[in-house]
Amino acid sequence: MASDDCSSKLIAAVVLGGIVLSSSLFALHLLHLPALSSPGEALWGWTRRRKKPVRVYMDGCFDMMHYGHCNALRQARALGDVLVVGVVSDDEITANKGPPVTPLHERMIMVGAVKWVDEVIPDAPYAITEEFMKKLFNEYNIDYIIHGDDPCLMPDGTDAYALAKKAGRYKQIKRTEGVSSTDIVGTPTFVL
Repeated sequence: MASDDCSSKLIAAVVLGGIVLSSSLFALHLLHLPALSSPGEALWGWTRRRKKPVRVYMDGCFDMMHYGHCNALRQARALGDVLVVGVVSDDEITANKGPPVTPLHERMIMVGAVKWVDEVIPDAPYAITEEFMKKLFNEYNIDYIIHGDDPCLMPDGTDAYALAKKAGRYKQIKRTEGVSSTDIVGTPTFVL
């Protein structure tokens, strides 16, 4: 009889202890203490690393917005958690490709309306300069610069993404074939 009484008391103590421990952990969870990422951290000092979101940047003229632009933005967003899009200024487009059909403020509205775009930067340069690249990395916390697999050349023939490639922070997506604002508008003829 004494051993049955001891067993009953032991079982009751274990059950009661489990209830108290569970209630304590649940109360800690409800408190949402900002310094604690889990109840285990409160009791045993465990920490769980929080994954930093990958921020990617893509720029473009986005003149006469079409499905090729949307497909590029979709692919770029798939390479990160946050997509920041630079919309090239009217002056930069004019200097490198000819005058845009759609003004900057309208192009920004269209780009910002695309569901894969998280942030929009106005007046992006046509080519990634060292100064702008530092701004992307330091102010916007960009991890990678994205562009399509079509060559993006400056009027002098240099690669507009050469610095990003050299920095090892460049990723490439597949260009959507068969659609291009430049082809629709036609190649500009510059008068010197």
